[in-house]
Amino acid sequence: MKKPVVLVIMDGVGIGKHDMGDAVFNANTPTLNWLMENCPHTKIKAHGTAVGLPSDEDMGNSEVGHNALGCGQIYSQGAMLVNESIADGSIFKSETWNSLVSNCVAANSTLHFIGLLSDGNVHSNINHLKAMIREAKLQHVSRVRVHILLDGRDVPSTSALQYVEDLEAAMSALNDASFDARIASGGGRMKVTMDRYQADWNMVKTGWETHVLGLGRQFASAADAIETYRKELDVIDQDLPAFVIAENGKPVGTIEDHDSVIFFNFRGDRAIEISMAFDYPDFDKFDRVRYPQVKFAGMLQYDGDLKLPEKFLVSPPNIQHTLSELLVENNIRQFAISETQKFGHVTYFWNGNRSGKTSETLETFEEIPSDNVPFSERPWMKSAEITDRLIEVINSGQYDFIRCNYPNGDMVGHTGNYDATLIGVETVDLALARLLKDLENHDFTLVITADHGNADDMIEKTKSGKVQSKTAHSLNPVPFIIFDKETNWTIREGDFGLANVTPTLAKLMGLTPPAAWVEPMI
Repeated sequence: MKKPVVLVIMDGVGIGKHDMGDAVFNANTPTLNWLMENCPHTKIKAHGTAVGLPSDEDMGNSEVGHNALGCGQIYSQGAMLVNESIADGSIFKSETWNSLVSNCVAANSTLHFIGLLSDGNVHSNINHLKAMIREAKLQHVSRVRVHILLDGRDVPSTSALQYVEDLEAAMSALNDASFDARIASGGGRMKVTMDRYQADWNMVKTGWETHVLGLGRQFASAADAIETYRKELDVIDQDLPAFVIAENGKPVGTIEDHDSVIFFNFRGDRAIEISMAFDYPDFDKFDRVRYPQVKFAGMLQYDGDLKLPEKFLVSPPNIQHTLSELLVENNIRQFAISETQKFGHVTYFWNGNRSGKTSETLETFEEIPSDNVPFSERPWMKSAEITDRLIEVINSGQYDFIRCNYPNGDMVGHTGNYDATLIGVETVDLALARLLKDLENHDFTLVITADHGNADDMIEKTKSGKVQSKTAHSLNPVPFIIFDKETNWTIREGDFGLANVTPTLAKLMGLTPPAAWVEPMI
């Protein structure tokens, strides 16, 4: 091995158009500017086909980004996996689909769908939902209820009504004397159901009470709920409170014994906790009040090690030959760190969707607990604490490959608060300054990149020409920088993406990469 390597992933920090919405360019980032001016660097692709998504119109995300970063290959991911399964009909031939459908037909019970109502292709796609509802009718299911989680994060921030209208039009065209499909409940994704990394179980509890028990504020329709909450609270879609659709004071779609339930998100991080609530009889994170005996499945299996959920419609990519495996084979010690919001990305997603370690003796994972407050109120997040530990670990000399994720650019960028995002980006820059100063005393190679863009594209125009905050990821490339005070590396010309990072890291460390990997950039 040539020398130790530190990898810094600046989550959500892309290379934008240097316009008014580019919080990366407009932030005060003297360290990042110096690195770009004085070190070998390039732009790499972090979205679309470069990370296994269907087209280059599909924005990247942290999950597929860290998969690609950790394995040096491009696998069909999320939306593409489900698209292929729906296109060839295999999803509807699966044992799980037929079990859930036959259960509803035999018991004359309800098929429920829970998930993000969006076409952002990050967590879900409304077209997958519509295809399953159509197939459910063809297979003689008589009743469907949909529990919608509103996006406003991977799509325009106040676009919920267009998705509700689209879904209701599709269901209306199917409804007749033998088939009844309706929206039953919902709420914003940052308020209801879609917590991750067990940061806020109250979100999941609210989802359970809303979707399963039918408890909560009642409305005649989803559109009525959205419009009422917007007038009362002046919040964007992701922050809308929970709502229940009711007729004559009675919820139209509680989840009962003998029903079937599909959580139709394909991305795993925000699907795991609600899956635990449905799958685990001895679940104890909150009082479920009532635990209906249902058949439950996820769109994918969200955690392969936990086998969660037990039943799923589409098999996730079977990722092999990760960088961690190569490092363990070469007896190289690894350290991975982030705060709660991105801890799973430098561990689970980095290691090919595996919760455990490749080696208990050679790998160390450390999680810094995130603050449970809006990120726009503390845009510095836990960057100081992460950097403190990184410096301690570098100085210890115990590890040969160290990786970290600074979540600020992504998590603060998702709030749509431009001023807070500037602070978030500047906070990461300050962390880089501290690392560079410490590395003056050590012979390490520092590699800096990002998993996708976000903070670099914070403002958008509506169809009417109105300027509004943008909370979604961008389609922009991300930086790739090598800082090495002893060696002046040369980055080759080429059309590179996130998957090329791992082969480059291996070459920096003097390792022979697996034949399955794409080419290095040096």
